[in-house]
Amino acid sequence: MSTELKISYAPPTGKPLGATAWFKFGATVVRPILNSFAKRDWRGAENLPKTGAAIVVCNHISYVDPLLFTHYLYNNGRAPRYLGKAALFKLPIIGRVLLGAGQIPVERETATASQSLTHAIAFLKAGHMLGVYPEGTLTRDVNYWPMKAKTGIARLAILTGAPVIPCAQWGAQRILPAYSKKPRLFPRSKVTVIAGPALDFSKWSGRAEDPVALEEATAYVMSAITKLLEQIRNEKAPSEIFDPKKSALPRTGNFKKDSR
Repeated sequence: MSTELKISYAPPTGKPLGATAWFKFGATVVRPILNSFAKRDWRGAENLPKTGAAIVVCNHISYVDPLLFTHYLYNNGRAPRYLGKAALFKLPIIGRVLLGAGQIPVERETATASQSLTHAIAFLKAGHMLGVYPEGTLTRDVNYWPMKAKTGIARLAILTGAPVIPCAQWGAQRILPAYSKKPRLFPRSKVTVIAGPALDFSKWSGRAEDPVALEEATAYVMSAITKLLEQIRNEKAPSEIFDPKKSALPRTGNFKKDSR
């Protein structure tokens, strides 16, 4: 079954903005569950645009990140769109809810993965808020600091001119450690999410095909995310950023699965 034919680029409506009937159904079911094991510490909501296109970028530390981050955005007036792993959309119930909520299936690390940029641009042109994890997968850093990201976020920001809001979250890894399938639901864990002011990409305007500009702009995004995470954790990030390209670890997937 092709999921791509079901993608709708209709402008966002509803309350929160962008919430479809399926999105609201999912939120009604999931939010009480999240509240039962996560204590909210939400900051910086004044930096989230109430209307219009926007890109929210965040660090990625746990499989439950999207649920917790979406909870933060939803309760602050926006129902975001994500580029999600295509395999999730093939699951009988979850896939239907994701598609109905307007989410975007993407085949990662394939020839068709480039279509994700087309989908993202279309959603932003329609006025949606797009959620992006620039690292593309869970961080490989052993202490959960952000790692070197892919340049897709820089290209997207330069091409669209949409405001990019840096965010950071911390606490999800206590609920579900990276690549673990065994959640720790009790006692409740504090989950902090913070949004910072929009980033300025004017320095790289018109340079979406310039590799140097893309690397610089991507580093700029990740630096902003890391600084917010330093605020939350009240500690400094390591001076050397983990680079998956210089590691023997695979770029995506559960690298711990074969080492047990």
